[in-house]
Amino acid sequence: MALEKFPKHSISDLDDQHGETHSGNLYENPLREDAFEKSDEEKIAIIEEHFTHIMDALGLDLTDDSLRGTPKRVAKAFVKEMFAGLHPDRKPSASTFDNKYKYGEMLVEKNIIVYSTCEHHFLPIVGRAHIAYISAGKVIGLSKMNRIVDYFAKRPQVQERMTKQIVHAMQEALGTKDVACVVDAKHLCVNSRGIRDIDSSTVTAEYGGVFQQDSVKREFLEFIGLDTPFGV
Repeated sequence: MALEKFPKHSISDLDDQHGETHSGNLYENPLREDAFEKSDEEKIAIIEEHFTHIMDALGLDLTDDSLRGTPKRVAKAFVKEMFAGLHPDRKPSASTFDNKYKYGEMLVEKNIIVYSTCEHHFLPIVGRAHIAYISAGKVIGLSKMNRIVDYFAKRPQVQERMTKQIVHAMQEALGTKDVACVVDAKHLCVNSRGIRDIDSSTVTAEYGGVFQQDSVKREFLEFIGLDTPFGV
């Protein structure tokens, strides 16, 4: 298979510093219109070949037993696992139910594990998400909140965008603006390269509806136990 040429608009002609600005659309991942025309199998074959060339350029011996299958393994992991959340068909169904118990207080799902990938350096983002909502008549299955986080995490991501996507998806499912999310995560692009600060983490937050009120925001942050300024 000959190497496919990348469309001109898929390669940035800006320098690395652009990747530190965290600019762009915070609700939608930047995808081309033809992003889903190829099947998973076609994408795996293309990525496998390109990653073979990357390993070869690094001087690695691809005839070695340990390395021979790496390009295929990487390609499958990219398409089937790490970036599976790019495809809209994989969006989890957000089943909701009538709030029969008339529970009107805040419901918090905390410490949801986040495994994502920084879109600037393709290095891991690892952390936890904390979600809260106040029912407007509907409730959502607890595991569905974990699945929503997992879906948006399985993309090349910017943490700010991912946080907003989680809240937006919850608001749509529940029919209410009263949703909040805080994500606290380590970025290996900071921890393992560049400044190599292994202790720092990044905290992002999105507060909708009544969660924008200081008292409600304070209650949420007390629930999740984060020592985080209320202005986040």
